[in-house]
Amino acid sequence: MANRKNQHFLYILAADQPKSSRLIAFLLGALTTLVFAPAELSFLAPLLMLPLLFISLTSSPKDAAAHYFWFGFGLFLTGTYWIYISVHVFGNAGLWIAILLMVGLSLIMAMFLWLAGWLSGRLGQGEPWQLLFVGPAAWVLIEWLRGFILTGFPWLAHGYGQLDSPLSGWAPVLGVYGVSFMLMFSTAAILVAIMTNGRERLFAVSLIFLPSIVGGLLSLVDWTEDYGDPIRTTIIQGGVPQDQKWLPEQRGAIMDFYQSSTASVPDSGLVVWPEVAIPARHDLVENYLTAIDRDAKRRQQTVLLGILEYNQERSVEPLIYNSVFMLGTAERQIYRKRHLVPFGEYFPVPESVREWMRMRNLPYSDLAAGDEVQPLLNAANGAKLAVAICYEDAYGAEQLYAFPDADVLINVSNDAWFGDSIAPHQHLQIAQMRALEVGRYAVRATNTGISAFIGPDGERLKVGKQFVPEVMTADIRLRRGTTVYADYGNWPAIGLCFLIIGLFWFRSRTGL
Repeated sequence: MANRKNQHFLYILAADQPKSSRLIAFLLGALTTLVFAPAELSFLAPLLMLPLLFISLTSSPKDAAAHYFWFGFGLFLTGTYWIYISVHVFGNAGLWIAILLMVGLSLIMAMFLWLAGWLSGRLGQGEPWQLLFVGPAAWVLIEWLRGFILTGFPWLAHGYGQLDSPLSGWAPVLGVYGVSFMLMFSTAAILVAIMTNGRERLFAVSLIFLPSIVGGLLSLVDWTEDYGDPIRTTIIQGGVPQDQKWLPEQRGAIMDFYQSSTASVPDSGLVVWPEVAIPARHDLVENYLTAIDRDAKRRQQTVLLGILEYNQERSVEPLIYNSVFMLGTAERQIYRKRHLVPFGEYFPVPESVREWMRMRNLPYSDLAAGDEVQPLLNAANGAKLAVAICYEDAYGAEQLYAFPDADVLINVSNDAWFGDSIAPHQHLQIAQMRALEVGRYAVRATNTGISAFIGPDGERLKVGKQFVPEVMTADIRLRRGTTVYADYGNWPAIGLCFLIIGLFWFRSRTGL
């Protein structure tokens, strides 16, 4: 246990007033939402995490776990409140269902952090220098695990909140989880500096700044390079509210807008429409798609559009995919969404529950998932495009099969489901991280915003307005080459975390 002379009111509060200290942990977690978009106050992250690390150093593993849990509950309740909007306001589910899903998800995510707190307290053993390694490793390992366990929810990984800090330079090397690790390492080093003296303190102070210094140097490295001629690219955003999009009387106006907007940019070699831009199954608007394809070929244009694909080729029962069609090329090319949204695009519930949902006029039918590995889409000008639909771009490692062949990243989404909340801003931040990790330009088209062109350094080159029709054009470059992250994915960062946890676990068991 840490020397008592270093203990202050946080320790006393945690020991003598557990309810108050857990409330403080909850409030710290809620404030951590400000680290992410749209506030993007990256400098707050160490200040808000420091008390949590202190508790894991000076309390029992059980108490540390409880504080991490309440921190996580505050973070996810405030950081993902938009689930209520998508489920109740636009999904037409009952109020109690929306609240149950929102609070339930927050509690599940908080339980992951409970484990991070327990590991930090158990393996840190009250020693600041041990916590310097164990704290970041436990935190990042849990961030990674919650990204795929129980279908996965990788939202609010701490690395996303550091895009505007020098730590972002680690992204092309270790990915978003590597950025999270370096943030937590710097924060833990602050704690070590506070709780040690003499040369140890001086060394700890140097470690506070080391990740940022190295990250800044890494950001100077050109991991990939431009090649070929710039491609004039246009994003078309319909700006139709989610509660109006599927009204039958809206379909004609929506189709006319996308067709006329595409015709208005004949000098654009690539035109990108959002996810399910046309509110209909593709087989019901085949004549329209044929006209778009014909006109695109005449203008030597490639058009990417999101639409629901009705397919009977691979099953006796027809399948419906959330797809992106590429038109204007020699033949139609298709990308099918692989990572579906639970309770949005598929429903992991028993048939009895599904029948109950059907009787109450709630969504209950599943979309089909595309293959895990799909061919890149090849534009008419030869550009190879790696496509992700909606929140698939939150699963960066799942897209790495496309590299180093892919020249450009494409993300189409329908963030209209989240209304005027923080979710579209968070989603744009995630897309920026994907571009930075692999050193590629990214084109992001959404139905109501936030549509954007993103540079290979993660910078927002051009950002559209929300909730209005937009026709936005920019010149982008093809990129070749590869980053360390594109080659090895999350394994270097996660492997380091496993190694640290394994070594300190062995040490705690053997008494070495």
